[in-house]
Amino acid sequence: MKNRTAVLAENTTGPVAARAEVISKRYDTGHVSVTALDSVSVNIQAGQFSGIMGPSGSGKSTLMHCMAGLDTVDSGRVFIGEDDITDMSDKELTRVRRDRIGFIFQSFNLLPTLTAMENILLPMRLAGRIPDQDWLDAVIEITGLGERLDHRPNQLSGGQQQRVACARALAAKPQVIFADEPTGNLDSRSGAEVLTFLRDSVRQTGQSIVMVTHDPTAAAYTDHVIFLADGRVVDRMDDPTAGRVLERMAEFEPAAKRAEGRA
Repeated sequence: MKNRTAVLAENTTGPVAARAEVISKRYDTGHVSVTALDSVSVNIQAGQFSGIMGPSGSGKSTLMHCMAGLDTVDSGRVFIGEDDITDMSDKELTRVRRDRIGFIFQSFNLLPTLTAMENILLPMRLAGRIPDQDWLDAVIEITGLGERLDHRPNQLSGGQQQRVACARALAAKPQVIFADEPTGNLDSRSGAEVLTFLRDSVRQTGQSIVMVTHDPTAAAYTDHVIFLADGRVVDRMDDPTAGRVLERMAEFEPAAKRAEGRA
């Protein structure tokens, strides 16, 4: 078996894990057309923990869904690595999502009849892939799930269930992982455990993670935060702290309240 450090280092990717080039997205709801993204350009650096923040309706979740190939764009281009996925067929996109992208959602999405290990391996087994045992052992080690692998979800705490979901995303060696409010259903202690794991997985494995969050405390675990407002990128903060993020988010409140007043 390979040395754990060597196994973890092998997953380091190139300079850019994903990028959006001047993408726009509109939704038509009855007689109203809403611009969710307005000419947004974003580079997601490889081997970094990136945060995306903004007030409700800013377009942050839409941006993640478009970059992850879960939704289409009206204009602009989306890349995973150097591959343009914008005009891929459904079959091609399914393959990209399966082989190169990991997902972590607010709901853990674990199958209740399967053990933790079976849930971790399920996507690879459905794809007919044989897991890399050295890598899988390394993932289990950094998640701290070694003594819980035979437990089913109802035998695990919320934090442990989310760590299983994180391990599932990591186990397939994706090029980039997209996490949508991964601590939204967790208490503060469990949330801190999961965020620490995500940060450590970036530092120890070279994994690239993009996290959408509304929580300044969660954002403080990231390497940098991209701020959206009204469907546009308005700022970026390196080495964020909860206090600095909270101050920046507070600047969005008057505009958000005015928007609510017009609704």
